[in-house]
Amino acid sequence: MPTTERDYYAVLGLSRTATQEDIKKAYRRLARQYHPDLHGGPKKAEMEKKFKELNEAHEVLGDPEKRKKYDRYGHRWQEAEAYERAREQAGATGARTGFGTGGFDWREGFAGGESQDFGDFFENLFRRGGRARAGSSPFEGFAIQGEDLETTARLTLREVLTGVTRRVQLSEPVPCPACGGSGQLRGRPCPTCRGTGSRTETRTIDVKIPAGVQDGTRVRVPGKGAPGQNGGKPGDLYLQVQIEPHPVFQRQGSDIHVAVPVWPWEAALGAEVLAPTLTDPVRVKVPPGSRAGAKLRLRGKGLPTASGGHGDLFVTLQVVMPASFTDEERKLYEQLARIPHPDPRAELLRQAGRA
Repeated sequence: MPTTERDYYAVLGLSRTATQEDIKKAYRRLARQYHPDLHGGPKKAEMEKKFKELNEAHEVLGDPEKRKKYDRYGHRWQEAEAYERAREQAGATGARTGFGTGGFDWREGFAGGESQDFGDFFENLFRRGGRARAGSSPFEGFAIQGEDLETTARLTLREVLTGVTRRVQLSEPVPCPACGGSGQLRGRPCPTCRGTGSRTETRTIDVKIPAGVQDGTRVRVPGKGAPGQNGGKPGDLYLQVQIEPHPVFQRQGSDIHVAVPVWPWEAALGAEVLAPTLTDPVRVKVPPGSRAGAKLRLRGKGLPTASGGHGDLFVTLQVVMPASFTDEERKLYEQLARIPHPDPRAELLRQAGRA
């Protein structure tokens, strides 16, 4: 059966022997080139079409399992997978239906009968909209589960602290109401869907992401994926969580780390300073004689844990010098310099001399 769909490898400019890393690099390079936001005027519509095609190619070839199925079945790999499931069901009920799996191969047609093109077979078996032609196949009416959908949710650390509800917009094909998904109307291509049998609809879903979620977590929303066919169950929706880098805090599991600058005299004499947290600043006592790099632990000021508690906040002290000195400050430093002190570099020089 002829098709106008482009080969996904050709879309990415790759051969079928390309590695997964090759696919990733090609997608990133082309995504920057074709992103619609980088183009204006009449060229924007063309870029939107190419960008959509590029994303479709990457969605399949970037997933090793989907890529295997695409390499085997081509653009109709999803229908082929559904057919294999239906064939297994038919094998279990072959005695009742009079049709078993032993004498049939999808690549050759019915054993002893006329061979038929793979695409034509699926066109008869799984018409768009989930209905097969009457009498065309013993699998007519088999329930086909909808595909799982996946998207990305980017969160800030503060959203990780409290949890957040993300509103997700999904664009998906649905059967054309004019032709019932067949693509044909009175023997001609349907003018509503232009013969495709489907139209694109957008739906909005609110997904609750729990507090304390880790970077890379996949949040599953059952039954919110693509709709099934012939009464089949819908697929699931997965949100791949990505935590945005924070300019101040560093995350390590449920703990967070922050560097707080202190003056030399605060480190030497001790002080009470304000330290930032993911909510409001808190006062922290700097012990007298603190050194640069010393860590202070604030219990329970981190992120939520799986057990219901919270991690800790670690404050690392950074001893900083004033950008300039007043005359009075300079005199005090000069007075301090005249007081005998052990050489702070003595141990360093000793160890260096041994090496």
